[in-house]
Amino acid sequence: MSVRILRHSLKLLAAAGLFAISLTSYADIEQSNLDAVTADLQARIDAGKLSGAVVMVAQDGEVLMNEALGYQNVEDQVAMNTDTIFRIFSMTKPVTGTALMMLWDEGRFQLDDPVEKHLPELAGMQVLVEQDKDGNWVTEPADHPMTVRELMSHTGGLTYTPPLSQGPVAMAYAEAGIMNLTGATMGESIPALQEIPLTYQPGTQWVYSISVDVQGYMVERLSGMRFGEFLQTRLFEPLGMVDTGFYVQPENHSRLSRQYAPNNDGTLRRTDDRGGIAAFDFKSAPQFESGGGGLTSTAADYMQFVQMHLNKGELDGVRILSEEAIDLMRSNQLPDAVPNIGQLYPGNVFGLDFAIVENSDAYQGASEGTHWWWGIAGSWFWIDPVENIAFIGMIQNDDILYSLQVHAAARAAIYK
Repeated sequence: MSVRILRHSLKLLAAAGLFAISLTSYADIEQSNLDAVTADLQARIDAGKLSGAVVMVAQDGEVLMNEALGYQNVEDQVAMNTDTIFRIFSMTKPVTGTALMMLWDEGRFQLDDPVEKHLPELAGMQVLVEQDKDGNWVTEPADHPMTVRELMSHTGGLTYTPPLSQGPVAMAYAEAGIMNLTGATMGESIPALQEIPLTYQPGTQWVYSISVDVQGYMVERLSGMRFGEFLQTRLFEPLGMVDTGFYVQPENHSRLSRQYAPNNDGTLRRTDDRGGIAAFDFKSAPQFESGGGGLTSTAADYMQFVQMHLNKGELDGVRILSEEAIDLMRSNQLPDAVPNIGQLYPGNVFGLDFAIVENSDAYQGASEGTHWWWGIAGSWFWIDPVENIAFIGMIQNDDILYSLQVHAAARAAIYK
């Protein structure tokens, strides 16, 4: 019987008063579900849509699948391996949120604190009304200062840099050096936000944004440590994440996957050597340690992080976060004015640096309360606290909409 059918049957029995649910998970993942994930990815690789993949699945703390498919380097036919290193881009965001919540556990801030209380250089930010014909900002005051809760739930008024966002504010971020990995440090660029207006009144919209880079800067300010140093000493080393960082160490350069986009003729073109952020090769230390998208990692390393979250903040006897902090991160934090996070992610709301499944049927049967995110090169993960499932998928694919199809197919295979 499938995970989804058995879960539904037990819920019906419980609702009828015929069965008391006290199990950690309702059903084990069957081998056929895992085989379906593998078959789908292999078909995409064979069709020239993906270069390769590494997939790791665990349930109840037991690794059920750790498989490498295809190639990490298509040109030289270098096979993908389970220890291949990937640019995880926005999968960095939950890591940054975790770091900030470690400081929340220490009483360094409250979620409803104004951000400017801890980053006074961002005090008095204005909200964009329009640009006049000469290109000047026409603004109005924010009706309240952006809070840390809003910062951590993408509802604070910020937007993203190009290409994820367009328009004059996005361009101003780029000119300020935000997410320019080789240009300026966070301390040199993020204070420039005070001169750039917010794009909407805080608490009125969900807009994916540079807010997690601001969170990384806040970690620096509250801890007195460079962001990368905080992550290394307080998170990566305690969790045994030996291959995770803002760049790949020289002895591991051969393990870094190349990145590709599919052509219409069933071939792939390499994209990690083009302009923009991809001009950074992730083989040397960046100036800007991007909390929103700068980390590289392996499936095994990220599984350590995910399993810690699934265990409510603890792994192998090491506590990283309190259970209260974990509960906050995986609980809906959207203001009343924002019902969900839009059509791209049906059935989802948002916590603190995680999307959260609110409607299982709208999201391929993933359990309500599953929290997850993904990176712009296609890597993705989810944490299912109902079925006690941890899923990591690592790819390096530049077709964003195709990556979302890959993710949906994997969810459907696991929960069918």
